[in-house]
Amino acid sequence: MSDDSNITEYSVSEISGAIKRTMEDTFGYVRVRGELGRISRPASGHIYLDLKDAQSVLSGVIWRGQASRLKIQPEQGLEVIATGKVTTFPGQSKYQMVIDSIEPAGVGALMALLEERRKKLAAEGLFAEARKRPLPYLPRVIGVVTSPTGAVIRDILHRISDRFPLHVLVWPVRVQGETSAREVANGIEGFNRLQPDGAIPRPDLIIVARGGGSIEDLWGFNEEVVVRAAAASQIPLVSAVGHETDWTLIDHAADLRAPTPTGAAEIAVPVRGELIASLDDLARRTISGLLRLIAGRRTELRAASAALPSPRDLLALPRQRLDTYGERLAPALRAGLRDKRGRCDAASARLSPHALSRGVSLGRERLAGLEARAQRAHLQRLATERARLSSTVKLLESLSYKNVLGRGYALVRGGDGEPLRSATGVSAGAALSIEFGDETRLAAIAGGDGAAAPSTPPAAGRPRKTGKTAKAESKGQGSLF
Repeated sequence: MSDDSNITEYSVSEISGAIKRTMEDTFGYVRVRGELGRISRPASGHIYLDLKDAQSVLSGVIWRGQASRLKIQPEQGLEVIATGKVTTFPGQSKYQMVIDSIEPAGVGALMALLEERRKKLAAEGLFAEARKRPLPYLPRVIGVVTSPTGAVIRDILHRISDRFPLHVLVWPVRVQGETSAREVANGIEGFNRLQPDGAIPRPDLIIVARGGGSIEDLWGFNEEVVVRAAAASQIPLVSAVGHETDWTLIDHAADLRAPTPTGAAEIAVPVRGELIASLDDLARRTISGLLRLIAGRRTELRAASAALPSPRDLLALPRQRLDTYGERLAPALRAGLRDKRGRCDAASARLSPHALSRGVSLGRERLAGLEARAQRAHLQRLATERARLSSTVKLLESLSYKNVLGRGYALVRGGDGEPLRSATGVSAGAALSIEFGDETRLAAIAGGDGAAAPSTPPAAGRPRKTGKTAKAESKGQGSLF
């Protein structure tokens, strides 16, 4: 029988503690590469997961304090490199890895994660073209979510100042690191919460900007919290993250993607000088159009006035009618009075002397009243006709051709006294009468081409135009002298 009395005896807790210390001393800082398997997030805020490869599985835990500072959030199927220490869990005789940080195992893993996330968000409709809105043509206030100390904000402010100076609000954030995604999302949401009439004006446009970098540097703009904040923004949003070849998920959710931060400033505002030049050109075109319209209307008015009838013709009929009424009125009144007087005399012959005397008296009174009424009616009728004649005279005077002559024109009449509207049909040597605005008249004799030849010799010092010069003038209005 062997003697085992010299072997050390441990309790369960002692042996578990010894194993724990041995594991932690040996594997106090390790980096383990593997694929994320089962992931559990209980209400405590800790993250429990499995790291696995083709042969083995390693349990892992990320305490709540570390979980909030992870650069990327664990997702099942992602290949990562976990950094931490290996320890034991004596309560269940198990060992596990306490993870301090997780990073993707190469760019390939990040791209695979990015593609999977893109498909997921696209399926929710966050990248749909139908939900994207046009940018305001001339915003009054622009909000910029970016780092306040980088070259990006200086480039944006400089370009806006050169093109169209306006009010710019900067929401300072970290554009790289563990907290950048949450800060950028807070900036977008903060601008949307501002009131239009508040102490801080609400932007009409938001620019999310960052300079170029690697995919790891730009990863904060691929986080769901940033993409969802950009998609939910009520203010039109421009994404200007990285260089022209850099693409992030916020570019798909934004209303417009700019190739660079400077390009975002150029898209946001037009060039003030070009706007002023366009306005000046439109003003000149408007004034030119109005002048052409007024000239056309003036020409139409002159043509219409030339087609009006002669004032003499307009006055002839009312004047004749007035003369007729005037001539007929006095005899009609006298005839009426004679008839009334005869009827009165006949009636008085049939009356008694007393009644006759009374009837005569009444008849005389009635006759006097009728004479007074007739006289008033006659005067009133004369006043009415005189007023109508006066208004007709004023109308004719306003339409008279003499008003046109007063502006420097002349009226040419033929031998029959009728106005000539053109030189066509006027034979050479025909007698003409020229009337001017000051009521002076000039007698003339028509020349060989239908132009009037003066009846008096031309003034000294004024050569007569002959040959081509006279023919050229005859093609236009023609000279009257």
